[in-house]
Amino acid sequence: MYIKRILLFIVIAGLIGGGIFAYTVYNAIFAPNTSFENKEAYLFIPSDADFGEVRELVTPLLKDMGSFEKVAERKGYVSNVRGGKYAIKKGANNNDIINSLRSQNIPVKVAFNNQETIADLAGRIAMQIEPDSLALLQAFTDDAFLKANGFNENTELAMYIPNSYEFFWNTSAKEFRERMLKEYKRFWTDARLEKAKALNLSPAEVITLASVVHKETAKVDERPRVAGVYLNRLRKGILLQADPTVIYAIKKHSGNFNTVIKRVLYKDLELDSPYNTYKYGGLPPGPIAMPDITAIDAVLNPEKHDYIYFVANVENFGYHKFAKTLAQHNRNKEQYVRWINAQKINR
Repeated sequence: MYIKRILLFIVIAGLIGGGIFAYTVYNAIFAPNTSFENKEAYLFIPSDADFGEVRELVTPLLKDMGSFEKVAERKGYVSNVRGGKYAIKKGANNNDIINSLRSQNIPVKVAFNNQETIADLAGRIAMQIEPDSLALLQAFTDDAFLKANGFNENTELAMYIPNSYEFFWNTSAKEFRERMLKEYKRFWTDARLEKAKALNLSPAEVITLASVVHKETAKVDERPRVAGVYLNRLRKGILLQADPTVIYAIKKHSGNFNTVIKRVLYKDLELDSPYNTYKYGGLPPGPIAMPDITAIDAVLNPEKHDYIYFVANVENFGYHKFAKTLAQHNRNKEQYVRWINAQKINR
């Protein structure tokens, strides 16, 4: 009888111990283990991160780091960390958290427009994905890549069509560049290519002219008319005489693209630069900024008219007055000059 009691005690103790162990294991795996109040928290895990870095990133979000580490080890995550953006839901257990970090890399929206230089673009993208601006700039300006795809240092900005795109946060600089090349080719549909050909312009030349149109007017509804003016001048062999190209030439010459220039002076027109369209005929060597798609399509679908000149309309700010003759243009220009002098804008 005594032995039976001992055996019964051992069995009961074993059951209790096993139950406690099972409960502990269950809690470690399936009990909620988050400490934040928002619906979700996000982790940005670098591509070269190890589990130690993940632990540092996730510590502020968890109640019990010890149980998380045990489950991570059991599921093989400790030696299989992957970079990317990941979400942890409020109330998630360790099993769910590890599963998310193993396989649920979340895409991010990458948007850009209105960049003046390729360096500006690199800086803008670096704020949205993992690579830094230097790595991106090196990828964007790689001579072999540019030459292989029909670009050069003057036209490199033309390859990046401003829009919003989905990327994984840990996309590399070269992967980003390759995706943008695909988007560029996708943008240039057969219909757009036919329109460019009818204008006797290459896609890069269309974007170059579009950058001038973009800088001349922010009014989308006016862009086809402005594009028509410049196309008329190109057909007639007249200098474009576009003030934005002179402003760009000044900035490029000085190396300071943060310079604010509100007024082009007569002395500026003498600057010897291929971007100075008061001095050199045809289009500039490349875009003077990143044009909106509306400006690109304005060049491809210009308003047909006989205008050769235009100047800012001080009676309807943001728009311009257009002229077919120099005499008419000079009258419009006199009104603008009087206004700008009255504002005491000297630069």
